[in-house]
Amino acid sequence: MSKAKDKGTTAERDVVRYLQNWWPAAERRALSGNKDKGDVAGIPATVIEVKAAQRQDLAKWRRETWTEMENAGAHVCVLVVKRPYKSVGQWDAYMPQTLLPDALSDIDEEGEAESWLRMDLRLAVAMLETILDREPSFPSF
Repeated sequence: MSKAKDKGTTAERDVVRYLQNWWPAAERRALSGNKDKGDVAGIPATVIEVKAAQRQDLAKWRRETWTEMENAGAHVCVLVVKRPYKSVGQWDAYMPQTLLPDALSDIDEEGEAESWLRMDLRLAVAMLETILDREPSFPSF
């Protein structure tokens, strides 16, 4: 395994362990080729993509995360980016603004969210719990 791939696998494993505090069924997802469905499975209607790269490419990663959400038929996605020397709960998490609770969102009926909000993973977990607990009124694609 390459050093970069090993780094990514370790980051995915760390995120899964963290998320299992809320969703015990969370697990690393097996690779699925060009129809990837994210790095974490076991959270209802949700795709989690994890990145641990030295060079950040947020625009590309956001597009990838959004596509993986569509591939999985999910309603929610979160992009998690490792922050060196920080605990997992302090890693950056990005969520499309359109997927957040109504008080925080401005729905874009044309598809992909233009604005992604950055927060730490701790806050993203709280937001995800709120989103998944509310009545299913997810935006359509």
